[in-house]
Amino acid sequence: MKPTRIIAIGDVHGCSRELHDLLHKLQITDQDTLIFIGDLVNRGPDSRGVLDCVKKLKNAIFILGNHELRLLNFHLTGDKSILKDYDYPTLNVLNYDDWEFFKKMIPTYYVKEYDTVFVHGGFLPNIPWQKQSLDVICHVQVVSPDGKPKKRSKYPHYPLWSDLWQGPPFVVYGHLPIKNEVERGIWSLGIDTACVYGGSLTAYILPSKTLVSVPAYQAYIS
Repeated sequence: MKPTRIIAIGDVHGCSRELHDLLHKLQITDQDTLIFIGDLVNRGPDSRGVLDCVKKLKNAIFILGNHELRLLNFHLTGDKSILKDYDYPTLNVLNYDDWEFFKKMIPTYYVKEYDTVFVHGGFLPNIPWQKQSLDVICHVQVVSPDGKPKKRSKYPHYPLWSDLWQGPPFVVYGHLPIKNEVERGIWSLGIDTACVYGGSLTAYILPSKTLVSVPAYQAYIS
């Protein structure tokens, strides 16, 4: 019997073919625990296919991403002003079971054995990670001088939250796409390798601390 593995998978964003390729390459067994790091849907070509795939998996844990969070907020409030253009193709294929699935997603997942926490976005550096808001942990990319979470695209000169994070715990996260490369910090690892942008889809495996990736078939967005 293969040893038990914890396998974290980066932002899928509707890339169903790449997800199937990665799961095949990983040779998943019933002893494995899969942790999807959030943003299963949107942007890519087949959010429906991704949801159908992951809901069939055994021993899978699903972290809430900012895309699922926004869709849920719309579902609960009916406020269309919060939606992005790329939300609509996803909304058109969602059913009741999908909404219930989104509602069961969790903000973080902590593995005591490895003192490692899995989250979609990240954490502000000077607040205990367990006490940070859902909005922060799903969205943070960079941190302003006054300690506020910001988007990297708007404030590229601000430091990444992960560069400021001084663990423990070690943090595995997504949300910050870097094509074909993981973002390595002393106390963190970013595994969104920009599959939907033509990069790759990446898994991080414990206890071996190894990476497994498959290439995107194309860049679905630029």
